[in-house]
Amino acid sequence: MKTKYIFITGGVASSLGKGIISASLGKLLQARGYHITIQKFDPYINIDPGTLNPYEHGECYVTVDGQETDLDLGHYERFTGIQTTRANNITTGRIYMNVIEKERRGDYLGKTIQVVPHITDEIKRNITMMGQDGTYDFIITEIGGTIGDIESQPFLEAIRQLRWELGKDAINVHLTYVPYLAAAGELKTKPTQTSVKQLQGFGIQPEVLVLRTEHELSDELRQKVAHFCNVDTEAVIQSQDLPSIYEVPVNMQKQGLDAICLKKMGVKAGPVPELGPWRSFLERRKKATRRVHIGLVGKYDLQDAYKSILESLAHAGTYNDYKVETTFINSEFITHDNVAEKLAGMAGIVICPGFGSRGIEGKIIAAEYTRTHNIPTFGICLGMQMMVIEFARNVLGYQDANSSEMDPNTPHNVIDMMEEQKTITQMGGTMRRGAYECELVTGSRTWQAYGEETLIRERHRHRYEFNNQYMDEYEQHGMHCVGINPEADLVEIVEIPTLKWYIGTQFHPEYSSTVLRPHPLFMSFMKACIEDL
Repeated sequence: MKTKYIFITGGVASSLGKGIISASLGKLLQARGYHITIQKFDPYINIDPGTLNPYEHGECYVTVDGQETDLDLGHYERFTGIQTTRANNITTGRIYMNVIEKERRGDYLGKTIQVVPHITDEIKRNITMMGQDGTYDFIITEIGGTIGDIESQPFLEAIRQLRWELGKDAINVHLTYVPYLAAAGELKTKPTQTSVKQLQGFGIQPEVLVLRTEHELSDELRQKVAHFCNVDTEAVIQSQDLPSIYEVPVNMQKQGLDAICLKKMGVKAGPVPELGPWRSFLERRKKATRRVHIGLVGKYDLQDAYKSILESLAHAGTYNDYKVETTFINSEFITHDNVAEKLAGMAGIVICPGFGSRGIEGKIIAAEYTRTHNIPTFGICLGMQMMVIEFARNVLGYQDANSSEMDPNTPHNVIDMMEEQKTITQMGGTMRRGAYECELVTGSRTWQAYGEETLIRERHRHRYEFNNQYMDEYEQHGMHCVGINPEADLVEIVEIPTLKWYIGTQFHPEYSSTVLRPHPLFMSFMKACIEDL
């Protein structure tokens, strides 16, 4: 089948869940046997989200090929199990950089470079690039931002052109918001009508409308929206608030979102797939009534900053028949005097990743407390490094031990910059990123967690590493280096086997956990957390 394109746009307000709708539609098409992938086009001028503060844009998700991307790609992977790459997330900055580089090479042969056609052609090239080899039946393309944003206009013009060129092989699904005015006791459709008229002003008529709402929409209201927006009534879908984002695919299937999209593109829908494993996950999630409390020790008081970690914990909790309740514990405010109070009631602690010196002493204090009180502890990236520094200070006796990132003059740099990073001057896109191999020590707790595998591949995003000069001392005093990169001999995993569960990973296992394949380390960590409950 010729590759077909579905464009997801949003109107009225941001944060309506275009990424969840894109992932849900991808899941439903996948369940019908189609090969799909999902792209995200972000209208900001940053080349990628790698240099953005998490408060600006949430977590930076990393693909297997090392691209720093928007957090929505995590939703795509968790819902569908696909592996995204550099081609799945494009920003305005990348588009303009590509065009400017071509101009500098002389590719345009002296022409005046303009938004139309040069920028829009580059956008179109990136949208259709993944459809060139026939690998995918459907490519779902989410356009970031909201209709009416100045920076989104070149993307909309590119979509308009592609829809004209591709005919029935391209459709638009527009996500809007239907607010409820409590004082009037009414749901209001005018914002949706206005949003669709704006989209039509760009030459795009949506085939499907998905209406986000906190209240159920009546048939009469949906017919009204269909009438004023030139959309079939059956193609007006409501996306009401649900207890979990993982219920959205089932809700979308119930209303026939995938079948409607197929119909609009001239594809026979066939019988509705059962979504058996997905429904089993949801059923197990609903039946889990016991609760486990996990503390997240970090410095970003924003759930999207640790989105993949939160979802990975939720996956592991479900498959262990527990509901996970997470509590954010700001490491900036942890001291020796209050650490017991801050961590009280937690069955396990995750020491979160991050960059910079703010809040690291609190993470070190938390690591000491959990180590000395035998509380299951999972350190990720910077979290692992803080566990290593704490051990050096309080077990090896190096009171001035630190990372050279935090203190370039420390005499005991147990965490040091990787050799190849020392000549790099630019910040953006220069870290050690993407999937690398790691050899596990046979018999270690980590090895057991991975089902006794000896070679794994996990995703990284860092500049600093465990300093191998201290490896023997750590091993002798009880912190074992149980995961080593075979190419560079870098320490990827440390653990203290005498404790219930005390493991730190230089890589980010949360990037690899999906709904149907929870990550083995999170599963093992969760088992340890609930063991004594």
